[in-house]
Amino acid sequence: MSEDRAVEPVQSVDRALTILEVLARAGVAGVTEVAAELDVHKSTAFRLMSTLECHDLVEQTGDRGKYRLGVGILRLAGATTARLDVVQEARQICRRLAAATGETVNLAVLSGHSALYLDQVAGSSALQSHNWVGQHIPLHATSNGKVLLSELDGTRLKEVLGSLPSYTDRTITKKAPLMQELAEVRERGYAIAVDELEQGLTAVAAPIRNAHSDIIASMSVSGASFRLRGDVLDLAVKELLAAAADVSFRLGWNDPVT
Repeated sequence: MSEDRAVEPVQSVDRALTILEVLARAGVAGVTEVAAELDVHKSTAFRLMSTLECHDLVEQTGDRGKYRLGVGILRLAGATTARLDVVQEARQICRRLAAATGETVNLAVLSGHSALYLDQVAGSSALQSHNWVGQHIPLHATSNGKVLLSELDGTRLKEVLGSLPSYTDRTITKKAPLMQELAEVRERGYAIAVDELEQGLTAVAAPIRNAHSDIIASMSVSGASFRLRGDVLDLAVKELLAAAADVSFRLGWNDPVT
């Protein structure tokens, strides 16, 4: 398959997105106007509109045959807004945490079958630190991933977890040990990964919660394994837990125990 063919748009998807753009611009539109905009038969436009309506991306107005953007758009936009809120509220706290520990601080969210890194702040000890922002990382081999998995119900956990590939000889590659690890994460309130994704890399992560106490993101401190151990690791965990709780409070979480 040629490179040009590989990037050709899918016609039906392209048309559906055009419909959303038309409605965003016009406010409301009927099948006739949409068909004219797409240069297709009215029956084709109607099928596209009906499919979008099934997903709540468009909805019919009081005027017969007229459509507007639906509540599904708000749901999708809300997910993006929530991520932006986490980054905005966490940015200064991440900087303080990086300064306090001297290590790299990352912010991650669950995205499909992996963790997506949203933000990163390098500490003074991080020499030529890899920039993880925008990258997807495995869930089972990272502290952030373990936190994001830790409170998923059984059905969701099965959906998210696929194979458990090995990255080092310390990577957990069996479901039973991973389930035990997640139980320990829930009990102690943070996750740790030592040499599991990369040899010589240690990371600890803590959950960021919303007003409903759901884990919506994870914050981690990571650095060289020879530095992050013993009392230094214990101090990093203490600073991390306080920072993650601070961000959670800013997002509406109120821990009754605290």
